[in-house]
Amino acid sequence: MKHLIDPMDLSVDDVDRLLNLADDISSSPEKYREVCRYKKLATLFFEPSTRTRLSFEAAMLELGGSVLGFSSADSSSAAKGESIADTARTVACYADIIAMRHPKEGAPYVASKHVDIPIINAGDGGHNHPTQTLTDLLTIRREKGRLNNLTIGFCGDLKFGRTVHSLIKALSRYDNITFIMISPEELQIPEYLKKDVFEKKNIPFREARKMEEVMPELDIIYMTRVQRERFFNEADYVRLKDSYILDPEKLKNAKKDLSILHPLPRVNEISVKVDEDPRACYFKQALNGKHVRMALIMDLLGV
Repeated sequence: MKHLIDPMDLSVDDVDRLLNLADDISSSPEKYREVCRYKKLATLFFEPSTRTRLSFEAAMLELGGSVLGFSSADSSSAAKGESIADTARTVACYADIIAMRHPKEGAPYVASKHVDIPIINAGDGGHNHPTQTLTDLLTIRREKGRLNNLTIGFCGDLKFGRTVHSLIKALSRYDNITFIMISPEELQIPEYLKKDVFEKKNIPFREARKMEEVMPELDIIYMTRVQRERFFNEADYVRLKDSYILDPEKLKNAKKDLSILHPLPRVNEISVKVDEDPRACYFKQALNGKHVRMALIMDLLGV
């Protein structure tokens, strides 16, 4: 049984195949309108989501399938104390594939051990977000025409940002990627990523405190919000939430073909004035997410 729990579950060849399929879906959607007819996707979202949940649902509907599920833990039997394993086992009686988001790291992995249908990790705590990673890779490839020979700056919450963690791991397998980590000291990337990815693979990276200092070098800047829901101390959140705000002034020295990415939702870390800049790609990312999830659903269901 195939699942997608971690972005590294996919080989580079797997990623290329899925991105190629996503491109074909985008250019010829009529070819795929009935491929998941009579198939059901269950969306088990134990924490809030807009883009990920709706893009999964839109993806399945556009493939001709149907959708069931819930959008918060309060509306599921988890509120009564039901275990992840029991929830997954029960839902597997009604659906052909499950997309699960959960605030606890490892929850989708636990679920995958108890069911005989595919599980897709739609985000587990601050750990992984593999379908966002595929979305990011598709966006980068569409904007840059390649997934190698790039300098990418990750900016904001690098400690709790699961999208950052997943994308770093995925990009580490491509040649000549330079990583620049822009964050306050309190929100630096975890040590395990430095050791297990950068140091282990001898990949160049450096840390910076001001985005203006490194902006001229970047092919891509990946902005993230400071995530209030990951903080135990409200005062720490308030102190750090406005650490980095991308605005037209900070883009003055950026490359003309810079790509600005953000997994969304945005709070105020990108000024709305940037939205009209042709280098802004974050709403394109949202659309790309639907196409790549369509490809993934097809692949895991074998249709």
